[in-house]
Amino acid sequence: MSVGKIKQRPLKLGGDDKRNVRTQFGAVCWRQHRDEVQVLLVTSKRSKRWIIPKGWPQDGATPAEAAMTEAWEEGGVEGKVRPVCLGIYSYSKERSDNENMPCVVAIFPIKVANLAKSWPEERRRKRRWFSLKKAAGLVEEPELSSILRKFDPSAF
Repeated sequence: MSVGKIKQRPLKLGGDDKRNVRTQFGAVCWRQHRDEVQVLLVTSKRSKRWIIPKGWPQDGATPAEAAMTEAWEEGGVEGKVRPVCLGIYSYSKERSDNENMPCVVAIFPIKVANLAKSWPEERRRKRRWFSLKKAAGLVEEPELSSILRKFDPSAF
């Protein structure tokens, strides 16, 4: 996958203060199902749209480890994370005070070994496997959609 060909959307930074941009770490949780690569999407807590697991940096954890933690908490994913950044996408996080927070998300691949029957956010989220093409069509962020469409686990 060539990250250079992904078009980055402009971010609204809330004035001229670029320090307001936040970094998150996300996971492309994947499996080989028959002859097809599938990815696991989860629903967001508020709008219930399909997203990848993602969250904030964690003290003492690498970005890949933080992505693995989010995959566990949001989707019950058990597996192996690779410390290879697949790409970066941007979005505006809705906050409770009706302000939007611009975020960039670095994405790491996780080969799923198992999905737990019970996980921390199971009552607040749904999870479902999708083909790469279907997942790319379900997520709202164009850069994430492009990364999913081009995802090739044999490349790492």
